[in-house]
Amino acid sequence: MKVGAGLPARGNRLGKILGRYILREVVTAWLVVTSVLLIILLANQVAGVLERAAVNRYPQGVVLELIGLGALQNLSILVPVGLLLGVVLALGRLYHDSEMAAALACGVGPASIYIPVGLLAVCVAAGLAWLTLVLAPDATSRALSLRSAAVRAGQFAPISPGKFRSFAGGNAVVYAQNVNKDGTLGNVFVERNRGSVVEVALAGRARHSVTPDGLTHTITLYDGERYEGEPGSPQFRIVHFAEHTIPVQVPTASDTVKNLEAQPSRSLWDSNDPNRRAELHWRIAMPISCVVLTLLAIPLSRLRPRQGRYARVWVAVVIYFLYSNLISVGKVWVARGTVPEALGLWWTHAAVVLLALVVIAGPRLATRLRYRIRGL
Repeated sequence: MKVGAGLPARGNRLGKILGRYILREVVTAWLVVTSVLLIILLANQVAGVLERAAVNRYPQGVVLELIGLGALQNLSILVPVGLLLGVVLALGRLYHDSEMAAALACGVGPASIYIPVGLLAVCVAAGLAWLTLVLAPDATSRALSLRSAAVRAGQFAPISPGKFRSFAGGNAVVYAQNVNKDGTLGNVFVERNRGSVVEVALAGRARHSVTPDGLTHTITLYDGERYEGEPGSPQFRIVHFAEHTIPVQVPTASDTVKNLEAQPSRSLWDSNDPNRRAELHWRIAMPISCVVLTLLAIPLSRLRPRQGRYARVWVAVVIYFLYSNLISVGKVWVARGTVPEALGLWWTHAAVVLLALVVIAGPRLATRLRYRIRGL
């Protein structure tokens, strides 16, 4: 009697130990996968930020802050897929090394697996909800404001020697080989697009001035030539001049952040606009998808004997891409009124669960059905 009475307690202790072990493995794999994905996205984003900074002459501090805000925005997308792959990789290793088989043979039930991973998913989803509903919109708004301020500051910057400088969204390009001590430019090249007509001016000397509001740049060329014509046409006009003034208008940068992704979630909640409501549903769907993907990853990570530990990774990636694309399509449908706003994106979660159950349990059900048919 004493031995029989001690078995449940021993099983509970073993289940708790296994739960802590699984939780540690999953958290480690999740952090590693998320960090790798974040580094990859940041590498791509840094290249884009540096390119824009070189064109618009961003200050160094603005570049670093834009990179940090971009990382914060990307976390809302990386956390669900990182947790999905983390669970699949961690549990896949336990199945591959027969550790899970040994634990299950000792009487440990599925609850020892689902409870710690489920609690982790709920905690991560809560943090992700705060990220998508509060932090990410603020980060987007801050990034847009920084870019606008940096562009305005760059409008007053002087022309640097040996570098091409674009104005008015690339409609005008100025190049000066050197800049003299008195501020005059030497060996100047100016290209300006006026509709279908391209105007190219060359001069040995020029001056660059900016209006106090920074909206008009004036390039005054001395002793040069101007070429006008349409690309592909043999008709060009060549003009020699002693002085030629080229005004360049810079678009007005607005301080108002109009990007939908930068709007506070409270304003989206109070709005009846379909686009705003669709954006709100998308923000809510992200933490829910984190829980759904994590719970689906547990049966998905189960491996058959002699199956490689990474055999189910590609299935997890396919499910994630289908899930994310379905949410994006659902967001567009809500904005267009194709799907009722009251339904929102909840149907996407149900569709992914059904699809995953078919993928995970379908082969087993087919095998059992085949054996039953043979038995008959």
